[in-house]
Amino acid sequence: MKNLSLYTEGNSFVHNMDPINKILYIITVIAVAIIIPGKMSALACIIVSFILIAFAKVFKKVIPLINFSLLILISIVIIQGLFFQENKNVAFTLGKLNFYKEGLSHAILICFRVINILCAFAILILTTKPSDLIEELVKKGLSPKIGYVLSSVLQIIPQMTSTMGTIMDAQKSRGMETEGKLIVRLKAFFPLIGPVVMNSLIATRERAMALEVRGFSSNGKKSFLNDITYPKFNGFFRICMILIIAAAVVWRVAL
Repeated sequence: MKNLSLYTEGNSFVHNMDPINKILYIITVIAVAIIIPGKMSALACIIVSFILIAFAKVFKKVIPLINFSLLILISIVIIQGLFFQENKNVAFTLGKLNFYKEGLSHAILICFRVINILCAFAILILTTKPSDLIEELVKKGLSPKIGYVLSSVLQIIPQMTSTMGTIMDAQKSRGMETEGKLIVRLKAFFPLIGPVVMNSLIATRERAMALEVRGFSSNGKKSFLNDITYPKFNGFFRICMILIIAAAVVWRVAL
């Protein structure tokens, strides 16, 4: 059975961490990078995330996510380097364009924060099964309907990718060209849209019927199939995250 999520199998302590703690980690690293001004705080959070990613052995899966954001990061550097409102000192000139030190410094800060957010979310998405994440959130009081929506969002891209791959294989078997020049690929891509959309609609209807058969809309108390026990360090980790946020706030107020 194909894995319809970005989750990567593993048995590291990051994989075994409570999903709620991973969400708290995301909040912590984002908050610290914003509360404590400067590039070093964001860079420190990135380094911590990279260490966790290395322990989880999902580094190869993170690189494409960062590469995907390169265009955005480059555009940030160009725009801030040229048009940042506090630009005064020219760093270098490229043709007729002057890039300023202040703008480039601010752009680096923004890029660090973007990468920090990407890495933090990568830890959650790549090391947590969507079902486990939603189940924990529902146990904490989240509405099952909202949980289902979140689960669908987490799985929609991998699911559509899987569907497109299946349809493309079927078209290849019928002699349709799907590889080669850009024009050939475009001609092969557009016929995919209809079947993918129709399959998504059919899957949505079937899923809704299956949920109703299982009493999804009932007002009774929900039960859970799995009773997951997380390691004891999860409580300590949660306390550490709360203390880090508190320390960052105190440090900022004190200054």
